[in-house]
Amino acid sequence: MEQLVNTVVEKTGISEESAQNAVNVVMDFIKEKLPAPISAQIDGLMAGEESAEGGIAGAIKGMLG
Repeated sequence: MEQLVNTVVEKTGISEESAQNAVNVVMDFIKEKLPAPISAQIDGLMAGEESAEGGIAGAIKGMLG
């Protein structure tokens, strides 16, 4: 998630703290729209858990870097 925050900072010029807040808001929004099992995988992925590497969470991680 750090890479995503850095990209937001770089592209928008906002502070790292503001970018972190923005990323958290977006991730919470996305998780609300997904089924619970997938949302839980995203939580693990964002926390850096290796077990979240498979399935949809792995694909999302690939998109996020």
